[in-house]
Amino acid sequence: MAEFLVEFGKDGGPVAAHGRLDAAAFHRNHQPIWAVLKGFLAGRSGDVLEAGSGTGQHVVYFARQAPDIIWWPSDLHAAHLRSIAAWRAEAGLANIQPPQRIDLSEPAWSVAPPDGRGPDKLLAIFCANVIHIAPWRVAEGLFAGAGRLLRPDGRLFLYGPFKRGGKHTALSNAVFDTILRERDAEWAVRDIADLEKLAESVGLKLAGTFEMPANNMILMFERKDGPQS
Repeated sequence: MAEFLVEFGKDGGPVAAHGRLDAAAFHRNHQPIWAVLKGFLAGRSGDVLEAGSGTGQHVVYFARQAPDIIWWPSDLHAAHLRSIAAWRAEAGLANIQPPQRIDLSEPAWSVAPPDGRGPDKLLAIFCANVIHIAPWRVAEGLFAGAGRLLRPDGRLFLYGPFKRGGKHTALSNAVFDTILRERDAEWAVRDIADLEKLAESVGLKLAGTFEMPANNMILMFERKDGPQS
């Protein structure tokens, strides 16, 4: 049995023999997150990419709630990819694709499984707790991909802590931001205004914000000239 790994930029727990990792954050936030995603996904069909699936617990939960949607988990780290595969195997759900290694810092990243039969366009991209524990080029790559890959009616959902108007929304977020910057100078809690500028550069706009537990938020982006809903 492996001992420890780094998960979401923090020390993780023991790795179980079956390979499935258990993130404490999943148990706190999966239902509030789904409540937001469901508001858009209900009654729709198509393909949804989870960019940075971490342990894989979220994508399995979402796939159970939305069986008409094909879910595409992904991550950069090998330990996470193994965990996603293990959770997928345990769930036995037909609407979850095998996990893919995607490096969001590469501007031309795509959803391209080994057999080459990926989706032409995506109904949505969901990305949780990634861009604040990664260099800014990861956020740039995420938005570049969203601009290329989302359907006209598609959405990009970002979950995590964010600054608003240059200010933290809670003291705990300010402390967290300091810890991030001390650990890696390229990490930081991102400002919503900066993300709006990225969105603008790829033809997207901020369409909604949703308050989440523990001073987190979900930001929803849509195409500036796409169908409204």
